[in-house]
Amino acid sequence: MYALMAVVFVLGYLCIAFEHQLKVDKAAAALLTAVLSWTVLILGADTILPLLQPGSHDPIDSSGVVVTELRHHLGEIAEILFFLLGAMTIVELIDSHEGFKAITDRIKTRKRVHLLWIIGFLTFFLSAALDNLTTTIVMVSLLRKLIRGRPERWLYVGIVVIAANAGGAWSPIGDVTTTMLWIGGQITAPGVITGLFLPSLVCLLLPLLILSFRLHGEAPRPRARAHLAESQPPATTPFERNLVLGLGIGALLFVPIFKTVTSLPPYMGILFGLGVLWVTTEFLHRNKHADHKHPLSVVGVLRKVDTPSVLFFLGILLAVSALATAGHLTQVATALRESFGNIYAINYAIGLLSAVVDNVPLVAGSMKMYPLVTPGMLAAAAPGEAGWLAQFIVDGKFWELLAFCAGTGGSTLIIGSAAGVAAMGMEKISFTWYVKRVSLLAVLGYTGGFVTYIGMLALQ
Repeated sequence: MYALMAVVFVLGYLCIAFEHQLKVDKAAAALLTAVLSWTVLILGADTILPLLQPGSHDPIDSSGVVVTELRHHLGEIAEILFFLLGAMTIVELIDSHEGFKAITDRIKTRKRVHLLWIIGFLTFFLSAALDNLTTTIVMVSLLRKLIRGRPERWLYVGIVVIAANAGGAWSPIGDVTTTMLWIGGQITAPGVITGLFLPSLVCLLLPLLILSFRLHGEAPRPRARAHLAESQPPATTPFERNLVLGLGIGALLFVPIFKTVTSLPPYMGILFGLGVLWVTTEFLHRNKHADHKHPLSVVGVLRKVDTPSVLFFLGILLAVSALATAGHLTQVATALRESFGNIYAINYAIGLLSAVVDNVPLVAGSMKMYPLVTPGMLAAAAPGEAGWLAQFIVDGKFWELLAFCAGTGGSTLIIGSAAGVAAMGMEKISFTWYVKRVSLLAVLGYTGGFVTYIGMLALQ
């Protein structure tokens, strides 16, 4: 059963990768993979779970343990999904009011290279202030207003994924794995910003420089909407557009502040922001005809939210959590430690591995496998161990490099990060197209940032 779970995951992964050839939506494959993985786990729980507790002679309620773990993981996944739904609804609400015109109208250039650098840097810094998932949703919505045609736009969306993950890595609130390490005490906010800003910037600059030599000419702008009554959105005034844009961006920026002040999870902050926008828009359009009010309301906008991408996210995270519960990911982490031994090689491998499986359980496994070393532990260590343990103190080399690698390594495959999954769902980018056009750029940027970090250590 233990091996069968791995086989089920690999087969499901292949179905997701080749969804266009199979003509089966990736959300369906992800949901089936999740359910089958947990089914195999609970059917084989009597043989799998004792392997996780060697030496224990106490009777184990295997089915109860599996169900408890499922509920635990589902709770964590639900936080991500509610956050995603709230952020997507806010973005769609801004879009329905044509709020992004305030930004797109200021981007006058049509040159492909100029647009590439503007989009890359805007995403990089916005991701650090918000998070890579929300930033990707916002930037993909902006790109739809700037560039016509999916094949043309997809390359820019690929850069958005790379830039969002790079920007999130050097900020304690920019990526879920960095936030995990920050909350766990492995890194501090000043430490991760000063230590990872330059490597993260290099991770973005290398793909931008390479593409600058390949792109030429001007990007096609979206055509004007057809002058048909049924296709024309209800008109909004400049005041309404700016108000909804300001409140929407403010709601997204408010999330980390809300979390810091209240210690409540981020999804509570995004739901609070959505509630404020909901009340505001209801009041704003209260005197309009129902046909004009409905498309501008949250109720009308919810129909435009991409539900299949949310279900895909649910399925892939549930499938990975099944592997984490069964011990597959811990086994992989242990194999990395025994095979490499060197923290640089371990972190580089974890980064690449996070493109295949979710980086959250990988980082969680690493946090459990390696202890957070205190000054007292370091002082009491033998001379031969002190050098190794020093890498695991607060803001130690291992933790900082783990934050960078886990945050940016997922860009190498489009399903390797929350940003990539969101972009894949919104733009219907195929797995194979991303591998052919973007993956190599992401690997070069990831490797360049990795080398930059090691170079910074050598200069200290």
